[in-house]
Amino acid sequence: MADRLLNPPRPALGRVRHTLIEAGLMLLAVTLGAQLVEDPVALGTRLLWAVPLLLIAGGLGSALDLHRATPIRHVISDMARIALVAGVASLSGMAVSAITPSGPSARLFIVAGIVYLLFSGARHLWRRHDGGTRPTGRAVNPAALLGRDALENELPDVSDVYSGRRILVTGAGGSIGSELCRQLVQCAPKTLILMDHGEHVLFQIERELRSLAPELEIIPILGSVCDAALVNVLMRAKKIDVVLHAAAYKHVPLVELNAIEGMRNNVLGTRTVANAAREAGVERFILVSTDKAVRPTSVMGGSKRFAEMIVQDLATRSDRTRFSMVRFGNVLGSSGSVIPVFADQIAQGGPVTLTHPEVTRYFMTIPEAVRLVLLAGSFARDGDVFVLDMGKPVAIQDIARRMIEASGYSVRDAANPRGDIEIEITGLRPGEKLHEELLIGSDMLTTPHPCILRAQEGHLSEIELAKALKSLSEAIETRDMALLRSILAQWIEQVEEDEAVND
Repeated sequence: MADRLLNPPRPALGRVRHTLIEAGLMLLAVTLGAQLVEDPVALGTRLLWAVPLLLIAGGLGSALDLHRATPIRHVISDMARIALVAGVASLSGMAVSAITPSGPSARLFIVAGIVYLLFSGARHLWRRHDGGTRPTGRAVNPAALLGRDALENELPDVSDVYSGRRILVTGAGGSIGSELCRQLVQCAPKTLILMDHGEHVLFQIERELRSLAPELEIIPILGSVCDAALVNVLMRAKKIDVVLHAAAYKHVPLVELNAIEGMRNNVLGTRTVANAAREAGVERFILVSTDKAVRPTSVMGGSKRFAEMIVQDLATRSDRTRFSMVRFGNVLGSSGSVIPVFADQIAQGGPVTLTHPEVTRYFMTIPEAVRLVLLAGSFARDGDVFVLDMGKPVAIQDIARRMIEASGYSVRDAANPRGDIEIEITGLRPGEKLHEELLIGSDMLTTPHPCILRAQEGHLSEIELAKALKSLSEAIETRDMALLRSILAQWIEQVEEDEAVND
């Protein structure tokens, strides 16, 4: 199945077969036309007189690619091409009739052209709506786009770590947070507390989980991770054992344009939740991070690196709470993934937009990402950074091509100018890198699972971090963008100048 998705067959009936079909339609049109005009000569000699029309309809229709079930936005142009075939065939027949007195009447060819137009047009439209012959538009299996074998079935069970525990998931309505909740339900926790500042997504995930585990105590909390009073009361009142902190703004271009709120939510929100967990004596705190935190060029990446350093610092000063974090690449199928974006663009007939022809990313599925987060909680000591061995990075252009072809279309490019959907290069966006990294340094340690590695990375001292966070809080409260960017440049590891993309 995966191979079929990665290398699907071209969506065409074949030119030879199409030529015969269109010629057959024209023959049927001539026959019906002869009966409609009641032309005795035509009825007796229609096969002879139909030959040039059959060749025109079949050959011209094949040349115009009428066999290809193209995107819906091309309906008008497709019908125009069918009308062209019908018109050329009719005019050719009329010309033969004019120079051959004993031949069929010109009226026959006019009627035949109209009948052919109706038949061929109806066939073309039917092919769009019939599941067996039109492009499928089917959802692409995300695992088939990884460039490696999926790992969720190889990762060990973690139920014993979370069974009977009172667990808080922040960002519970998001792509990762909601999947965390689904997998935690299977671990039989004592209480599952869902926190999100989005009313609709919180309602949706609560309703879904109640149907999955009607006996489980599920508590939805509508609020922000930046609300220190709410978070502190929640930690103590509910006697939280485990915190899975997935709440964050993650869309790079959006956070770049809303840097103040991005830093407030991702950095100060993490500090609020992590401090509350430490003060309440929570057993485990796991931060969901991203590969964009490694030598970031974006505000979002810088905010996540700050969040990591907060957790690393607290890990050195915590007596009871085990702090850890898990860092992974792009999650296929999440709200910020290219998969739903490409799928929407393909459904609309294209073009599929790509920021750069050479851009690559590490990818993992949502189940892999979530299982890794849960495993981090079971492996964690203090301040560990866990990463998944995700194989080689995947070219985004390859994903775009595979999705176009798996949906039943062909790529329109220089090698195939008559293809269906074009891949359009739009240019790297502010804060975006050509290639992401998973590690700041090169030191790696093994874990109980061969596909999970533990990074040894430096971080700011307690005094340095306090100074950086004080300045950052000032920049956020005064909405001083210049100060904010200078803080990022001063305290966060940066990439080389030529890799950054500036405003």
